[in-house]
Amino acid sequence: NIYLFKCLILVYFYFSSGKKNKLALKFQRITLIFSISLLLLNCKKESKRETDYNSINKSIDSIFDSKKLNVTQLNSDKLFLNQYKEDYWDLYDLWGGFLVARNGKIIYEHYAGFSDVLKNKKNNSETPLHIASISKVLTATLVLKLINEKLFSLDTPINEILAQFPYPEITIKMLLNHRSGLIKYSDFVSDKLIWNQKYYLQNKDILELLVKHKPNLYFVPDTKFTYSNTNYVLLAMIIEKITKKSYAKAMQQYIFNPLQMNHTFVYSKNSFNKASKSYYYAGNKVFENDFLDLVSGDKNIYSTPRDLLKFDKALYSDKFLSKNLKEIAYKGYSYESYGIKNYGLGMRMMEWGNDKKILYHNGWWHGSNTVFIHNIKDTISIIALGNKYSNKIYKTVNLIGHFGGYPRELKKNDSTQSTQE
Repeated sequence: NIYLFKCLILVYFYFSSGKKNKLALKFQRITLIFSISLLLLNCKKESKRETDYNSINKSIDSIFDSKKLNVTQLNSDKLFLNQYKEDYWDLYDLWGGFLVARNGKIIYEHYAGFSDVLKNKKNNSETPLHIASISKVLTATLVLKLINEKLFSLDTPINEILAQFPYPEITIKMLLNHRSGLIKYSDFVSDKLIWNQKYYLQNKDILELLVKHKPNLYFVPDTKFTYSNTNYVLLAMIIEKITKKSYAKAMQQYIFNPLQMNHTFVYSKNSFNKASKSYYYAGNKVFENDFLDLVSGDKNIYSTPRDLLKFDKALYSDKFLSKNLKEIAYKGYSYESYGIKNYGLGMRMMEWGNDKKILYHNGWWHGSNTVFIHNIKDTISIIALGNKYSNKIYKTVNLIGHFGGYPRELKKNDSTQSTQE
């Protein structure tokens, strides 16, 4: 509508110039009336959208309004988190930021290091950092919202939406819970005969390569779990096909704007110069882009801890995502192997039985290491985004030992390794 409005204005000014006849004057008046009507319609739509956004956020805030913070507990939390900051962020010179919120309210946050060393730009609460695989949580949430609108279902075969997709037995659910058996695209395109690494790979290229080469699946679909970024690249393409918008614009419309995540965006060529950098462990060398840096859905969202807290709070609202879908999404689907870890529909989890469960997702890309914890039972949000490579970021998960009494312990000077998965 905006583009049409601009065209009409150009037409109006065209007929305003030069010698006018009756037909030109008539067309000029019609153009002006139509342009004003279109502008008013857009203003009305924007006003309604803003009202809807405010309604969503008020409904989210109302969930937490009655949840008061206990002063004694709050003081204990702050002492514990300050010790964590000293023992990890200060001791290991971690860059980025982390926050912890109880009952939707921030009780502690900390920011350190640089988003751009050469420009002397320091990280702060408004610095968007690469959230890596936490992007999957947001991608999955939009897919679930589209399911909520009955545009497709969890059991819809992928080739009903992406007609050329060559594996008819794979469904939406299998992409979401990593039970599709699809090969990891990073492994597939590492063969230079498959893809010339002088050129950026994009989502559409991955689908075209799957169609062209039809690589063998790791296993029969829905028989086991294997974490594969290819699943979420395809989900991003499904979002585009259904919404008729780019993945970036769809995320903006359905997630970022409604939740007022004003410092969150999807990485693109236009972001190359403005996006925060990620660094090697010493902080003296930046990770440069490689040929995989324009693939999205599995990664490539930039955000802040505060923006992700807005998203985390929204997950408690049945208006944002239906209660039924959340119950389906936030349960385990892969019990073939013994252990406490499992995967739902876009969210990792640890389960200890007796209703002891936390939802989380870690991430890694280049020098970015990230942690997102959605602790429903105890209404705790824990978010850590690092932009100077360090496995120590993943120790943030162990904060749940304090927040809820889960069997995890944060040990001072813990030297054991953690992985992003």
